[in-house]
Parts: sequence; structure tokens; C-alpha cells
Amino acid sequence: MLISRFVRLVRAWWRYNESVRELARLSDRELADIGVSRSEIAGIAWSSARNS
Repeated sequence: MLISRFVRLVRAWWRYNESVRELARLSDRELADIGVSRSEIAGIAWSSARNS
């Protein structure tokens, strides 16, 4: 049980990091086009990683 929780957390962390990297690569204009500001990247990435 504890190991499976740890594995889920590690997988979520990897998804989070990947999302942050991808969103950070976008220009401000591209982010505005999708309705995201730079300050929201971490929250959106973590929310996405936890729900996947």
C-alpha cells in the first residue's frame, strides 16, 4: 500500500515536470492564446498531473 502510493506520487511528479517544461517553452503570446499566464503554469501542471 505504501509503495503503491509512493509510485503514484513519483509518476505524478514526472508528469508535473513534463507539463511545466512544455508550458514554459511557450511564448507569452502562445500562453495568452490558450488562456494561461506564466504564474498559473505550476498550478495547472500539478492539477493535470494529479488527475491523470
